[in-house]
Amino acid sequence: MNGKLSILTGAEKELPLKTKLLFLCTGNSCRSQIAEGLLRHLAGNEFEVFSAGVEPSRVHPMSKIVMQEVGIDISDQHSDDVKDYLDKGIDIVISVCDHASQTCPTFPGDVQRIHWSVKDPFHGWDVDESKLPDYRSTRDELKERIQNFLKNN
Repeated sequence: MNGKLSILTGAEKELPLKTKLLFLCTGNSCRSQIAEGLLRHLAGNEFEVFSAGVEPSRVHPMSKIVMQEVGIDISDQHSDDVKDYLDKGIDIVISVCDHASQTCPTFPGDVQRIHWSVKDPFHGWDVDESKLPDYRSTRDELKERIQNFLKNN
């Protein structure tokens, strides 16, 4: 998507730039954070992966727990504002909630927009083990969608 970057190292070589992909949801606390961690784990050398929110908050502790269950650590991820990415050369924006899809600002350039309507597992900020199945379901749905995306791109 980004084309090629020429780097001189004695002999000229063409190195492809990584595709910059942004996952977007409202609060950037659950779905987009899980998706960022999954894509980075499944195909991180193919993409520069980011996540952001139209109303950013913080990474939900339950999101961290369900990702740790599958061996993916997202504890260093943070909640970002989508506006911080408007000038970062994003190639693909995948919204994972309807509200974010409807309120996403316009990115400059030829940005591919994809929308996945994924149920929000959020039930408040408490760590409540009875809600883990909702977070697991979200994680598993996003993993399946990301695997399909990777097969088709």
